Amino acid sequence: MGQVNPNQLIAQLLVIFFAIGLHEYAHCKVADLAGDPTPGIYGRVTLNLFKHFDPMGTIMIIITSLSGFGIGWGKPAPMDPRKMHNPRWDFFAAVAAGPLCNVLQAIVYAMLLRYLLRSGASADMPFLTMFAVFGTLINLSLCFFNLIPLGPLDGHWLIGQLLPEKMRYYYYKWNAGAGTIIMIALVLGSQVLRSSLGFSPIGVLVYTPASAVFHMLTGVNV
Repeated sequence: MGQVNPNQLIAQLLVIFFAIGLHEYAHCKVADLAGDPTPGIYGRVTLNLFKHFDPMGTIMIIITSLSGFGIGWGKPAPMDPRKMHNPRWDFFAAVAAGPLCNVLQAIVYAMLLRYLLRSGASADMPFLTMFAVFGTLINLSLCFFNLIPLGPLDGHWLIGQLLPEKMRYYYYKWNAGAGTIIMIALVLGSQVLRSSLGFSPIGVLVYTPASAVFHMLTGVNV
């Protein structure tokens, strides 16, 4: 492991804290607005972002951030579609709220980065510029990562809500077992392939579209 840049690490951890915390809050808030009392019962309809973090996911964030780019997860949002006003589409909206929240955060960071670059203030405020770059890229990466339709990720819930009821049941059952194993293998395998061959399937699925949208939002290539 190379020497850690303290400013880069701090910027990453701050971005990830808001990115994951607000992502989970968005799930819970939309579910609550749809009539589901479950998030409130668990104390999750709150902007106290510490409530939305999973201990192991947080440790993983810190460890992987030390290696260059943080990967981790928050505490799953407790939701019960059966208690929502319109179980199918309210649940779809509550799930979609997480990735959409990351897109909105990315737009805010991108606007800040554009301002810093156009005003010439980026040279005088390197940490804020780094914070804006990571804020845009990490939020976009989290959005695209969560849209992968495997395992417990948001993407599989969204796809499932578009399927007929019987297919949805088997799709969710498959993802609870084989889909989760494939997702874990994909993440771990991507780390190995990246180190040995310089190729990462996760990079293709996540970083490639995130980089393209980053350029669209900021006008900067990464």
